[in-house]
Amino acid sequence: MTHTRYAFVKANWHSDIVDQALKGFLEIIPADQVDVFDVPGAFEMPLIAQDLAKTAEYAAIACAAFVVDGGIYRHDFVAQAVVDGLMRASQDTGVPVLSVSLTPHQYQETDHHNEIYRAHFIQKGQEAARAALMITETRVRLAQTPAIAAE
Repeated sequence: MTHTRYAFVKANWHSDIVDQALKGFLEIIPADQVDVFDVPGAFEMPLIAQDLAKTAEYAAIACAAFVVDGGIYRHDFVAQAVVDGLMRASQDTGVPVLSVSLTPHQYQETDHHNEIYRAHFIQKGQEAARAALMITETRVRLAQTPAIAAE
């Protein structure tokens, strides 16, 4: 069976920016094929992605977050842990988990920076949707390949 549903997990931290990734994603994949899940922040995304992947309901799962230096802990550590967790969820379940997690080095909470990142997240959401469609198509073709299908 070929799945035509996709999950989109988005962190609520800086939601005015992160929500733009969903907007871009839905410009490529119709909204009636996408289930949306909110989490508090980036750190919670890998567990939810893994839970969603285990349902076997989704062809791919996209996860979006904006990880910035809040001065409390190193944002690069959080970003690395999130990306590693998303990759592990994908490898452990066999369901593609795509990251739209951005970690700018020079983010300032100004109107100028916010507009730049809102626009960038739309683009990254579109790219994630195209990647989800491409990986789905590739996996369908692989499943139809006799040598792979026999495994």
